[in-house]
Amino acid sequence: MPDFKNIFKEAAIQIGSGGSAGFVEVCIMHPLDLVKTRLQIQSGKTLPRTDPKYYNGVFDCLAKMYKYEGITSYWKGIIPPILAETPKRAVKFFTFEQYKQLFLFGSSTPTPLTFSLAGLGAGLTEAVLVNPFEVVKVSMQANRAVGKELPSTWVVTKQIVAKHGFGSRGLNKGVTATMGRNGVFNMIYFGFYHSVKGFLPKTEDHLKEFGSKVGIGFVSGTLASCVNIPFDVAKSRIQGPQPVPGQIKYKGTINSMIIVYKEEGFMALYKGLVPKVMRLGPGGAIMLVVYDYMHSYLSNTFK
Repeated sequence: MPDFKNIFKEAAIQIGSGGSAGFVEVCIMHPLDLVKTRLQIQSGKTLPRTDPKYYNGVFDCLAKMYKYEGITSYWKGIIPPILAETPKRAVKFFTFEQYKQLFLFGSSTPTPLTFSLAGLGAGLTEAVLVNPFEVVKVSMQANRAVGKELPSTWVVTKQIVAKHGFGSRGLNKGVTATMGRNGVFNMIYFGFYHSVKGFLPKTEDHLKEFGSKVGIGFVSGTLASCVNIPFDVAKSRIQGPQPVPGQIKYKGTINSMIIVYKEEGFMALYKGLVPKVMRLGPGGAIMLVVYDYMHSYLSNTFK
């Protein structure tokens, strides 16, 4: 008979560790996520390139946001990620562990394919749960209002629901793009991290172990970001403000990628890559390291 006490304890440890990893990561890295979104939603039709508020890169964006919107603008839209990231990361890491058991295919030892498929499953699962928060976050990040003029998270959510409802034009707008983005990211992220970590020799040097985990986590986050960025651009275009009010230009995921490619060129599919890598390189390392150490701490605490 299954030992349900240990099963529930391990599930609680996985959820607690994943939630802690998400909370720490989003608090540290949110400003770069905001810059990434601003760069992805702008085009020559959004603002002319001669406009003083047009962003020419990461640091130009940070400087102009500070100049026109104030220092607090760097954390615009942080409430939805805080509300979403803790349970999202909890779901990500918890479902990854469950999918990992599913994709063992009768083997007692997980393979790189096991880690990759488990990561894909975890990414698709978390995407469905987190997409409404993403819609609200992107809407708030696209808003250039200052201070008290910026509507609250709750107000923005009510506006979206009142105008478009909960469906594909409302809180679930762009869900397929989110699934593509998260699925691809986590497939590479988990697949690379756990496969490479498994090949490294064990060491009793805690500092060396910490450094190797951070390094692998950074590379994992960077690689995953470089591969999934076109899905992220499509997601931002679908969920962000349309170029012409009242007209929906960006609809499906692939269709949005094609439009961006035809009108703005191939490199436009990689808009926001620099802040994304700056965020999810170290952010990916933060999450995996916090998860590993929190999991170890909680496991030892609740033996």
